[in-house]
Amino acid sequence: MSVWAVLVAAGRGERLGDDRPKAFARLGELPLLAEPLRRLDHSDWIDEIVLVAPPEWEEPSILLAEELGASKVSSCVPGGATRTDSVRAGVAEVPEDAAVIVVHDAARPLLPEDVLERVIGALSEGFDGAIPGLPVADTVKRAPGGVVAETVSRDDLVTVQTPQAFVAPVLRAALSPARVDSARADAATDCAALVEANGGRVRIVAGDERLLKVTTRADLERIAEWL
Repeated sequence: MSVWAVLVAAGRGERLGDDRPKAFARLGELPLLAEPLRRLDHSDWIDEIVLVAPPEWEEPSILLAEELGASKVSSCVPGGATRTDSVRAGVAEVPEDAAVIVVHDAARPLLPEDVLERVIGALSEGFDGAIPGLPVADTVKRAPGGVVAETVSRDDLVTVQTPQAFVAPVLRAALSPARVDSARADAATDCAALVEANGGRVRIVAGDERLLKVTTRADLERIAEWL
């Protein structure tokens, strides 16, 4: 079974306050992108990697992959205007005979191997996709306009992370412009939302608190401490 990873690293990262894309913010001695790229390249679950780079940062991304000795990187393409556009560009580089496509955000650099095992393994149970999630610990309230309207039961709520694994033809169909209108595609914050909207069955597996998404400088510092 051929498993391809699409590593999405095209985010701008404006809240980090850098003059460079988020993927090239410094994490230790290397750009943030180096950590998830290295982990995917070393994973026994991944056969090949497509890197989706920040636009006009393809060459530095390729040079970084070479510096790391990331031999599984088969191609590097520029990202698009939205996350869905970026994922679509990456998936277009995956060959038709691939069985599984794993999509991971470079903004979550600490990628545990056992999470990859869980999302890929769940596909053997007949699901179209599998995504890691964590139970919601805080009380959740719906508050339109800043006024509390109701307290929402958190019993069945989870916060969702990446990596997300999908049966390759299912993800391709969900990303097809012929099947998803541009407004829904632009609003989608993860691939699972598109697969669900296209009728796919998605399994939640146990996530990991280390899969923190880097949004602010404090997030970056916290991950640096964990490393």
